[in-house]
Order: sequence, then C-alpha cells, then structure tokens
Amino acid sequence: MTTIAPTSELILRADTTFAVRNRWAMADIVGGARLWRLALTLGWLDIRLRYRGSMLGPFWLTISTGVMVGALGVLYSTLFKINVREYLPFLALSQVLWGFLAALVSEACAAFTEAEGVIRSVRMPFFVFSIRTLIRNAIALAHNIVVIVVVFAIFSIWPHWEGLMAIPGLLVWCVDALALTLLLGGFCARFRDIQPIVNSVMQIAFFMTPVIWKPDQLGPKRIEELALNPFFDLLEIVRGPILNSPIATTTWVGAIGFSLVLCVISWAFFVRARGRVTFWV
Repeated sequence: MTTIAPTSELILRADTTFAVRNRWAMADIVGGARLWRLALTLGWLDIRLRYRGSMLGPFWLTISTGVMVGALGVLYSTLFKINVREYLPFLALSQVLWGFLAALVSEACAAFTEAEGVIRSVRMPFFVFSIRTLIRNAIALAHNIVVIVVVFAIFSIWPHWEGLMAIPGLLVWCVDALALTLLLGGFCARFRDIQPIVNSVMQIAFFMTPVIWKPDQLGPKRIEELALNPFFDLLEIVRGPILNSPIATTTWVGAIGFSLVLCVISWAFFVRARGRVTFWV
C-alpha cells in the first residue's frame, strides 16, 4: 500500500507589502505569547544548565554580588565621605538592578543566535526566545534580591507604601526588554560584531549613570541633565520608590519617551527583518 502525503508549497516573494509583513509580525507576537509556558520552561532550563554541577547554583552569583556590594560600599562611602547607612542600601539596590539591565542587554544580542539549532529545526515564533531571555534574567534577579533584603535588614531601612510605585517601573522594564531583544537579537544575528560594541557601550554607561555614585553629588544644576540619560530614567523609576525618594516628572516622561522610541524602532525592524532571521542565524 502506497501513501501519498499532501504536498506543501513554499512561496518566496520579494514584493511583500508592509501590511502583510506587519500582520505576520503581529501573528508572531501573539503566537509567542500563547507559548509563555514553553518560554518559562526554557528560561528555567537555561538557569539549570548554566549552574549544572554547582552546589549552590545561582546563589554563587548572589554571594559574589553581596561581597562586591560590601567591599565597594565601605570603600566608596569613605572616598565620597558619605555615611555607610545612607550609601550601602543605595549601592546594593543600584548594583543589583544595573546587573539585571546589563545582563539583559548583553544576552539580548544572542537571543536568536544561541537558539540557532531550534530556529533551524522547529517552526516557532521568535517572540518565544524574547520571553525566554527575559525570564532567564528575571530568575537571576530574584536570586540577587536576597542581597538587597539583607542590606536593608542590617540598617532597618524598608520601603514605604510608595514603594509599590516600583511595580509600574518594572512593567516598563519588561516591555523594553522584549522590544530590545527583538531589535538586538535580529540585528546581532545579521552583524555578529555588534555585540562587543554593545558591551563596550554598557561599560561606559555604567560610569555615566548614578550606580556607584549618587545623583545629588552632581549638584542641583546638573541633576536635571541626568534626565537625558535613558539608563538613569529607567533605573530611577524602580530605584526611587524603593528608597523612598521622590521621582521627578521629567524622569517618568523621559523613561516613557525613550521606551516608546525603542518600541517603535524595534517593531519597524522586526517587521522588516523577521523573515530573514532564520537565514541570518
């Protein structure tokens, strides 16, 4: 007995309109969101494989972060002539949040290239790999929150009810993370030498952003200029409420404005390049 399988036809067209590409990109986002359980499993599996054979697992990262925060806190509080009780909670929170941002940007560059085997073997929405990258870094952030809790407990400093305003800031971070992953993931798949450039830019941004130094050290005239730094705006909308510090309106406007620009650029690129990512990886 002979079985004849139905034939399928693959049509490649170079004259696809923007509306058609936009519809396909939207279908990719919707399909990837429906597979959030798969993305969650893949992100958790990445963490397990990364620390396979380790006794403490991700908590090694927590210990190293805690040691670095303690050492830098004592050193820079002396150099900056700031009270340790005032400086160490700021440094612990800033260092943990910045570590999450820096790792997210770096891993966004390899979101598609590291999944080369899966992309070439299985037809799957690219948005799944964006969610996977976000979840993997969110799990690492959850482990490092222990450092913040310990430092806050030592100095008996806890957020007030205004600290709940950090939740909208975290939601903005999630949207930006997904948009950045789609943008850098595809762009770095096409140009492999972009990732070292991005890592160098993040190192410069670390020193230009108030992470190990406090914004008020610049003086009242220069603090307003920090609103032009997108990393400061994004960092402050989460850090400020937790530290019981008031958030300027310009900071929220800057964070939302930069996020909208990022989302627009990311969407325009993804609509244009979505059909080529498979060939680039």
